[in-house]
Amino acid sequence: MVEILTFRAERLREFSSRVFQHFGVPRHEAELAAEVLSAADLRGIDSHGVARLHTYFDMLELGRINPRPKPSIVRQTASTATVNGDNGLGLVVGPWANELAMEKAAAVGSGWVSVCNTNHYGIAGYYPLKALERDLIGWSMTNSTKLVAPLWGAERMLGTNPIAIAFPGLEEPPIVIDLATPAVAYGKIEIAKRKGQAIPHGWAIDRDGQVTTDPQGMIDGGALLPLGSDREHGGHKGYALGMMVDVLVAVLSGANWGPFTPPFALRQEIPARSVGKGIGHFFGAMQIAGFIDPTEFKRQIDDLIRTFRATKPAPGTNGPLIPGDPERDAERERSTHGIPLVLPVVEDLRDIAKRTGIPLE
Repeated sequence: MVEILTFRAERLREFSSRVFQHFGVPRHEAELAAEVLSAADLRGIDSHGVARLHTYFDMLELGRINPRPKPSIVRQTASTATVNGDNGLGLVVGPWANELAMEKAAAVGSGWVSVCNTNHYGIAGYYPLKALERDLIGWSMTNSTKLVAPLWGAERMLGTNPIAIAFPGLEEPPIVIDLATPAVAYGKIEIAKRKGQAIPHGWAIDRDGQVTTDPQGMIDGGALLPLGSDREHGGHKGYALGMMVDVLVAVLSGANWGPFTPPFALRQEIPARSVGKGIGHFFGAMQIAGFIDPTEFKRQIDDLIRTFRATKPAPGTNGPLIPGDPERDAERERSTHGIPLVLPVVEDLRDIAKRTGIPLE
């Protein structure tokens, strides 16, 4: 039985903020970084919340991340820009660049911003949620260190390369699509290992290229499989999506792509050479009014949602989910009852507390 401890979201957010400040991150930026992590925990994306804090701690402690970056615009037009993140926390650089995309959208109808020389930016879905607050359609993508085998390949070549986009409704909640392009996010492999559980068939291969259900088999030189796993189940589509993300976030911005993308966790292999600066992000924001009357658009989104909810349910189910439903359900539950953390994650946080003197409990 895996031991679970529950913490108030506010407590974890305060702890995370103080940890970032411990390394010289300015208070308002530390609070922003903690907010991004908290959004993951509240929405049930456990692999990208405080479970990642020790990795940020390690990278900051060793000077691998700049705690006081000054992001700069390398080039721009009225609706586009490339940003150099100055090797800052992606949890700070990402919101900065996303803000720029939204400002451009407000000014000229759409904004598209690519980012290089940055680090892990949390959950992709955080950024289009901020666009929804401004009545915009928002996009977000990022790449990461190699973990995913290409279709018919037997070694790591692509990152998990997530994509997120959100559409506002009028009376219904928004459609929020947030997905990684492999069969599963790497964080879920880590969570399975921490819980001592097997992983589903089709998630990963081992170092010999054989499909494995052992999370350690993937970690020890194996690879994640692209969304769909193999050709017969659509693996070519997940592979193509992952490559699309790499081009938009890295080739377009001047960041590293594919197997040259630097690691976020210290235990991961450092690429033999670099083809750019750091990892990359890509953000987009669009005014609905540039395409259709915003109220009419939202009415149609409401109709779409209600139509799909009325679908005849498959046997043994309650019917189709709308993208964003599981995260909204988790947020309602966790806002009231707290964030459940497995003991290994709590032990990581306790280690940080001991080494910094910042109280956790």
